[in-house]
Amino acid sequence: MYDTIIIGAGMSGLAAGIRLAYYDQRVCILERHWTIGGLNSFYRLRGRDYDVGLHAVTNFTPKGTKRGPLARLLRQLRFRWDDFALAPQIGSEIAFPGVRLKFGNEIELLTSEIAATFPREKDNFRRLLRELIDYDDLRQQDFRVSAREVLRERLGDPLLIEMLLCPLMWYGNPRERDMALGQFCIMFRSIFLEGFARPFRGVRPILKNLVRRFRSLGGELRLRSGVARILVQNQRATGVQLDNGDTLEARRVVSSAGLVETLRMCEDVPEVDPDDAGRLSFIETVSILDRQPRDLGHEQTIVFFNDSPEFHWEQPEQQLCDLRTGVVCSPNNYAYDASEGDLPDGIIRITALANYDRWTALNDEQYALEKFRWYDRTLESAVRFVPDYRAHVIDTDMFTPRTIHRFTWHDSGAVYGAPEKRLDGATHLKNVFLCGTDQGFVGIVGSIVSGISIANQHCLKDE
Repeated sequence: MYDTIIIGAGMSGLAAGIRLAYYDQRVCILERHWTIGGLNSFYRLRGRDYDVGLHAVTNFTPKGTKRGPLARLLRQLRFRWDDFALAPQIGSEIAFPGVRLKFGNEIELLTSEIAATFPREKDNFRRLLRELIDYDDLRQQDFRVSAREVLRERLGDPLLIEMLLCPLMWYGNPRERDMALGQFCIMFRSIFLEGFARPFRGVRPILKNLVRRFRSLGGELRLRSGVARILVQNQRATGVQLDNGDTLEARRVVSSAGLVETLRMCEDVPEVDPDDAGRLSFIETVSILDRQPRDLGHEQTIVFFNDSPEFHWEQPEQQLCDLRTGVVCSPNNYAYDASEGDLPDGIIRITALANYDRWTALNDEQYALEKFRWYDRTLESAVRFVPDYRAHVIDTDMFTPRTIHRFTWHDSGAVYGAPEKRLDGATHLKNVFLCGTDQGFVGIVGSIVSGISIANQHCLKDE
């Protein structure tokens, strides 16, 4: 009998497991995949190491900062700041036709850029900042309010509204066309008021530190151990049945699988609506270069681009991908410690919106062909906003919504999960709780904080 079974060995599941193991709970983390991390995982291909989804760790604050999600997770999991070895971004950009806004890890740069580019909005933006600084991340009612409507009430220039929404939606919005005010505030703080960073060696050191700490505290981690059913009796989970038929008993279950995916496992739920899982998925191209991107004139850490004054955020219906907007990220363009030197290869990653159903309907031959086609089209779209690096590509890889589903098991390859979040992590069962994306916090730091929060709120209160 376990105290807690955790479904999924992503960031949130590992964090919840560590937090509970500190209090001598008997914890087992079950992962269907052969590796840890979910979307924030890693792999090796043709002699090179790749991160699956890492562009940046958001919510970055410098060493010694006492407030904010990063400081909180370090205290709660008892890590040192140096254990994650985060290097801050050099600088990023929002690029629309004829207009660019630079921003970094200090809000003053974005504020000055807005004052110069949108002088009539200078005071309005400062008033908006004052509101956001005091915002409570866990007000459920704000997740029913339109961010677009609120921004229209506070800012007069439609283009500025679109430019502010672009990076926030790209890095954490599961809702099409609009954004919940609560999610907007969380993402504004994590990107503009805190910022981007990255470990020199990618996501590996974060994951390995989490797993090492979990196991050192007596936690049990089982890979290739998918959960087929959550066993239910008298409105309580009694344990789980694995894909291989084995059953494990537990006092409670914490799931990072997603709301719809978790309900589908519950044997007392006859049917779930798959549309509740969300529809937003991506492709991502990875280009290995024969030189550093800055040698080609590309010095930004991340560029969020959009090719019209209106930002379109929705699943493409007629094609496999929508290349009107995208994200260009270079892992090379962080301020790494001088002792680390440069990354061995130049790398540029480009992300675009994609249609899960269309990608999964392809047979293997069509799938391989379309990956080649959309790799070329994606780069052609991106080089409208960054220096053209195509002549310097020496190796490539690409993932699609099919890849995302394989690593996360999320319906429709939905990267940010369901549009409707459960901030308290509660389900219809008294002892089954959600952590991770569908609880409401996204990104690496957000996912870790989500696991900690659910462990504290639901799994330690009766200890």
